[in-house]
Amino acid sequence: MLFTGRSRPSDDTADETANVGRHRTEGQAQEENLPDHELESYLAALAPEGDAETTGSGRRFGSAQVFQLRLPLMANEQLRELAAYHQTSPMALAQEWVLQRLEWESQHLHRRH
Repeated sequence: MLFTGRSRPSDDTADETANVGRHRTEGQAQEENLPDHELESYLAALAPEGDAETTGSGRRFGSAQVFQLRLPLMANEQLRELAAYHQTSPMALAQEWVLQRLEWESQHLHRRH
């Protein structure tokens, strides 16, 4: 950039710098849309076997699905406190409770029939 003593660059310099680095070639754009097999492999290696995780509302990762859980403010605070006491995250504690309850419900449902 050429300094002309003004606080803003001259029109010639502004035109030159305006287009630098803002446009991608078609090849670069296509490359960005390709799957990153190395990253996918790395993430798969980190994922525990048989315990698929999810990301984003309703999106699937492995065989799991995300459900959003909205709690009243007081219940949210209780969950945070209990999670801290058990040295885990609120999400992990809530997930554990839901899975325990599902197991309990499943056992009781089968006993009734």
